[in-house]
This record gives sequence, C-alpha cells and structure tokens, in this order.
Amino acid sequence: MNGLTIDLPEYNLWREQLGTVVEILANGAAFEVEFSDRNGRTYESLGLQPEQLMVLRFEPAPLNTQAEAVTV
Repeated sequence: MNGLTIDLPEYNLWREQLGTVVEILANGAAFEVEFSDRNGRTYESLGLQPEQLMVLRFEPAPLNTQAEAVTV
C-alpha cells in the first residue's frame, strides 16, 4: 500500500489516501496506482510519479533508514 503525498481534487483523491501499485511504468519513473473501496472495487486508477506517493511500512523500519519515495 502507498499513500498520496498530494491532493488530486480532479479525481476526488486526497493526501494520505491509500492506493496499491499495480504496474511499474517507464522503468520506475511512474506507477499505475489503483484506489479501491472497502469491497475491493476500484474507483480510480492513475499513473503517478514516485514523489506523489509515500511508502507505508507495516513493520518497524531498520535503524538508519531514511524517508523514501516509492521503490519497487
């Protein structure tokens, strides 16, 4: 899961909204990200740049880990 770092009001998407990277585009220069409801239905799918996404961690990050953009 990844969170938006910006608002995208034209798509009714807002900073910190969660999405899932489903495809790597342009050798990692962009990502296809799907935004789904609680029932798993996709309501928006967009190509986004790495700086528009933050990596979410489900476990503590190792010491000396710096903030990062999306990397796959």
